[in-house]
Amino acid sequence: MAERPVRRQRRTHSAQVVRTERLTPGMQRVVLGGDGLADFAADTCTDHYVKVLFPAEGVTYPEPFDVERIRAEFPREQWPVTRTYTVRHWDAVQRELTLDFVVHGDQGLAGPWALRARPGETVRFVGPGGAYAPDPAADWHLLAGDESALPAIARALEALPPGSRAHAFVEIAGPQEEQKIDSDVEVVWLHRGERPVGEALVEAVRGLEFPEGRVHAFVHGEAHFVKELRHLLRVERGIAREDLSISGYWRRGHNEDGWQASKPEWNARIEAEQERTPASA
Repeated sequence: MAERPVRRQRRTHSAQVVRTERLTPGMQRVVLGGDGLADFAADTCTDHYVKVLFPAEGVTYPEPFDVERIRAEFPREQWPVTRTYTVRHWDAVQRELTLDFVVHGDQGLAGPWALRARPGETVRFVGPGGAYAPDPAADWHLLAGDESALPAIARALEALPPGSRAHAFVEIAGPQEEQKIDSDVEVVWLHRGERPVGEALVEAVRGLEFPEGRVHAFVHGEAHFVKELRHLLRVERGIAREDLSISGYWRRGHNEDGWQASKPEWNARIEAEQERTPASA
């Protein structure tokens, strides 16, 4: 099944922190709710995401909050900073939106905020976006990623019907980062330790004995290992482009702003390289 991006009008939502939970040493959960989610919906893709808007330090924005107005009237350095997060769960009845944040102590912007977020705090975000859900017509599913992709992989696994054939690989720092996923698919947890991000993941996917039939694959995370797995799946394995959801969520040495600015060029270069290399299948 071809991957069809969700073309829902992106609007700014305002919500309040309902509760928080430390899932693992490196993952913090924040649950949002409130009347501002009355028009929100995230029920068609398992990789739905939102762009959380963090105010520039010391800047007060006019109400009602309007991103386009802010960008038109404020200098760029005073625009809200955006960070992208997968919707881990959306409860339309309770109007609760669950986001999981990878945290590295005081490093970064979103992680430290998630650790100190308190009930009642207002959060603004844009979305949702999204493009992937497991194709029920596929013979089997391949899901692979690092911590940044874990919320989307978990949601996809939980959406699969019981008995679905799937191989799931998640690379994490160590055993303390494993999470409970409500699925009968056995997740292969790859403990990174001191190895470079993605090295164990590439080895695991390359070593997999691929089942017969059409695979629908979801591969996301750090851009360098995603590039390697894209080559493995597209060129070496000859998997059709429409059967792959594959993209770098982040890139070593770049924050999200820098990565998003360079990502189109990075992707275009990879696509050009692979177009010059014929598929082996």
